[in-house]
Amino acid sequence: MIRKFAVAALAAIGVVVAGTAAQAGATLDGVKQRGILACGVNVGVAGFSLPDSQGVWRGMDTDLCRAVAAAVLGDPTKVRFVPLTAVQRFTALQSGEIDVLIRQTTLSMTRDTNLGLRLTIANLYDGHGFMVRRDSGVTNLRGMDGMTICLSPGTTNEVVTADYFRTNNLRFTPLLQERMQDNATSLQAGRCDAIGTDATQLAALRSQFTAPGDFVILPERISKEPYGPVVRRDDQEWFDVVRWTINALIQAEELGVTAANAEEQRRTAQNPDIRRLLGADPVLGQALKLDPAWAYNAIRAVGNYGELYNRTLGPDTPIALPRGANDLWTRGGLMYAWPMR
Repeated sequence: MIRKFAVAALAAIGVVVAGTAAQAGATLDGVKQRGILACGVNVGVAGFSLPDSQGVWRGMDTDLCRAVAAAVLGDPTKVRFVPLTAVQRFTALQSGEIDVLIRQTTLSMTRDTNLGLRLTIANLYDGHGFMVRRDSGVTNLRGMDGMTICLSPGTTNEVVTADYFRTNNLRFTPLLQERMQDNATSLQAGRCDAIGTDATQLAALRSQFTAPGDFVILPERISKEPYGPVVRRDDQEWFDVVRWTINALIQAEELGVTAANAEEQRRTAQNPDIRRLLGADPVLGQALKLDPAWAYNAIRAVGNYGELYNRTLGPDTPIALPRGANDLWTRGGLMYAWPMR
């Protein structure tokens, strides 16, 4: 009887292993077969994902989608952008409507363990803040007692706001709206006294206001909000592709590889790290089951991490955010490429 149970258990394990093997690589194979990457992005936040006057999606998140498409398909234009609200985003990924979610999504423990999803790597470090009208006279969070605060439901921002106000014996009334643009409209119209969300989003929203100088982002940050791409949990191969594509952009900045010099560096560089990164040595592409030029294609498409940040969020953009925590570790930031060897 014991032997029968043992045989049955081994057979069950075999079924599980076989099922896992059958699923492995499903997303990567699917993207290659259809020739297009379905990438979930925000419905519209300047600096992250917002169509320009010609309908072309612009921003950090959309360019990261293009980087993944370039790495997998060799062409950054092979992307279908799927705009999603905070409430929609995880369901769209779980159901297979999108291949990857790159939409200002905070990497947190419960999301990583409870949703059947996997959080890949941080591409931006942020923190929760608040924006108020300048004429309110409020200069710190203590002055927000009793305010109506616009928040988006289903976000970490909703949770950390409630936690902070409760902990500090402050009162507030939430006004919940899915679209951040609706929150921006409500603040300008006086329907709420403040917006609570991550500081980069506050700066992005303010840059589009009719009178941005009439609004102030308070200096305090009440949470850690590392953003990163999210994939389904059942596909380790695809997880690796997305994680290492983001890492390659950071590595490129560390090594001084740019969109402009990548081609020459690929031909002439003697540095082994550069040769591996750009595919002159094919070992990294082989590890991901991609073309040897996967990272080279991504860098040529969107630039290294510093180029990407400065073009979408940096000091010379309307959003005007300094690098800060998103600078390289060698300059006092948190951006640190894992060794690619």
